[in-house]
Amino acid sequence: MNTSIADNIARVRAQMAAACQSAGRAPGSVRLLAVSKTWSADAVRTAHAEGQTDFGENYIQEAVDKITALRDLPLVWHCIGPIQSNKTRLVAEHFDWVHSIDRLKIAQRLSEQRPAHRPPLQVCIQVNVDGGETKSGVSPQDLPALAQAVAALPRLQLRGLMTIPEPAETDAQMRAVHRQAKDLFAQLRAQGLPLDTLSMGMSADMAAAIAEGSTMVRVGTAIFGKR
Repeated sequence: MNTSIADNIARVRAQMAAACQSAGRAPGSVRLLAVSKTWSADAVRTAHAEGQTDFGENYIQEAVDKITALRDLPLVWHCIGPIQSNKTRLVAEHFDWVHSIDRLKIAQRLSEQRPAHRPPLQVCIQVNVDGGETKSGVSPQDLPALAQAVAALPRLQLRGLMTIPEPAETDAQMRAVHRQAKDLFAQLRAQGLPLDTLSMGMSADMAAAIAEGSTMVRVGTAIFGKR
C-alpha cells in the first residue's frame, strides 16, 4: 500500500506539471488536494510522508476522528462536502478550509462558531456552474450577493470558488464549463473581492481544469485507489 500511494502521488504531480506546462503556467501554481474521505489515518500518514499536506474530507465526523488521530502532523484539512447546520461547530473547530459554502446561513454559523484562538477559516463558495439538478452550489446569478455577504463575515476569509461540474463528453465541453467558473471568479475580483483560489478539477478532468485556471485540484482515486 505504501509504495502504491507514493507512486500515485508522483504520477499525479507529474500530470499536474505537464498540464501546467501545456497551459503556459508555472508548475507550482496549482495545489494538490488529496481527497482522503473513507481512507484511514494510516493512508493519510503515508501520503504525508511523500510531502502531501492538504487533505480533503466529505464526511465530517469521520474527518474529525482522523484530524484528532493525526494531530502530530502539520496537515491542512479541507471540508469539501455538504455541511448541515448541526455539523457547523465541528467544521468551525477542526478544519482549516471549507470549499462547500452555498448558503449564507451556513457561513454565518461557521463565522460565529470559529474559535477565537484559531486563524480565520479559509472558505470557498460552491457554485453550480452547469445547473446540474442534483448538485449543491449557489446559482451563478445568486453568487455575487452571497460572495459579498460571506466576505463581510468575521472569522472567515473568502478565498474563491469551488465547482463540481457534471461529466462532459469531450475535453472541449469540459473546458467550456470550467471557463464559466473562471469568468465568474474574474467578475467577483473585478467587484473588489481579493480572491485567489479556484478549486476545480478532479481525477478525470484535472488537465481541463488546469488549462482554464484552476489553482487547486481535488484528487482521490488517482492517489488512494478505488474505494
